[in-house]
Amino acid sequence: MGSGGQAIANDADESGGWDLLLRNYFLHNDLRDNPDTGGPSYQQEWSQGFIANLRSGFTDGSVGLGIDAHGFVGIKLDGGRGHAGTGLLPVDAQGRSHDYASAGAALKLRAGNHLLRYGEMTVETPVFDTGDKRLQPEYATGVMLDSALSPDLLLQAGRFTRFKNQDGSSSHDDFSGYGVSTRGAAITLVGVRLLDHQDVSAALYASQLEDTWQQDYLNLKARRGGWTLDGNLYRTRDQGAAHAGTIDTQAYSLLTSYQLGAQTFTLAHQRIDGDTPFDFVGGDSIYLANSVKYADFNGAHERSWQVRYDLDFSGMGVQGLNLTTRYVQGRGIDGSRAPAGGAYAPESPLSTSNGRHWERDIDLGYRVQQGAAKGLHLRLAHVSHRGNRAQGQRDIDRLYIILEYPLKGPL
Repeated sequence: MGSGGQAIANDADESGGWDLLLRNYFLHNDLRDNPDTGGPSYQQEWSQGFIANLRSGFTDGSVGLGIDAHGFVGIKLDGGRGHAGTGLLPVDAQGRSHDYASAGAALKLRAGNHLLRYGEMTVETPVFDTGDKRLQPEYATGVMLDSALSPDLLLQAGRFTRFKNQDGSSSHDDFSGYGVSTRGAAITLVGVRLLDHQDVSAALYASQLEDTWQQDYLNLKARRGGWTLDGNLYRTRDQGAAHAGTIDTQAYSLLTSYQLGAQTFTLAHQRIDGDTPFDFVGGDSIYLANSVKYADFNGAHERSWQVRYDLDFSGMGVQGLNLTTRYVQGRGIDGSRAPAGGAYAPESPLSTSNGRHWERDIDLGYRVQQGAAKGLHLRLAHVSHRGNRAQGQRDIDRLYIILEYPLKGPL
């Protein structure tokens, strides 16, 4: 978790600023279960994105007024009919992907260490987090308060009623989870973060997806020497009209890591207790340890383990080069007891028990440290996922090649 107080300080910069991120994105999905599905054997798209942000300063006075604006253009470079659908570009009714663009803005009010925004924005909380995993970030429209009550305590509260998907131009899209959607529903949240930069820190949040669920979240993190212990807990219960049916789920993960020089070794365990999966809306609204690049390992009754290894090559004289590799295995998925008539009711209970799967990720990233290309970031990643029919996700080999170059300056 980042420091909310620092975020407020940066947003309150009187001079404002601008930034432009040039993002070139290639994504290839090798669909290994194609013989069973009868669909295309692969998906492949290549695109160029331009993500611009403009942040004004604030007017003088005890309450300052400003505006944040953003704009996006996504250009198709490759991705023929029949091979679209990676999430980089919109796809029409004929299966063809195409260019797109969008823009939005939010008004902001600042009073001391309190920042209130109204309009379209990105959101980062453990109960609702707009994602940034493809060409365009996701956005939500609503109101958000960040209040630094002290240097060690941040209060956040918000309500969002409209949404923009990663491959959409309209702010009237819907965010979809495994069985639910924001269609016709608002998201309300409130939470606190405590001692973000201390050896022991905590976060406590609650959110409500209107007439669907009430979701509570607790995080406790401790650091000592090279050791880190990080625990996350979610509890979800149906709410109001319960449009998704009966929900009674508890999800938690416990991660421990040890840093030894340039190397970090990580082990994590995650489990879902309940007859429905742990669900969420918004691309990054899941802070469980085993939510990784492709799978979230959040099936009903699922138990999963992760081993991970990180290497920072700066210790070997190569500044800016980093390697991450991980393996996650999940077992015990059983959706056969999901309440009848709800969003997670299985089509065939006999085919939804004893689910198991695994994922292997390899990520290599390099960021130029100096010179004219300083900040240029190249990321290469490969994902493999395999599972049986009862776990509900595809067998896939995925290749990412992402090149980003940031530009920024004052107003």
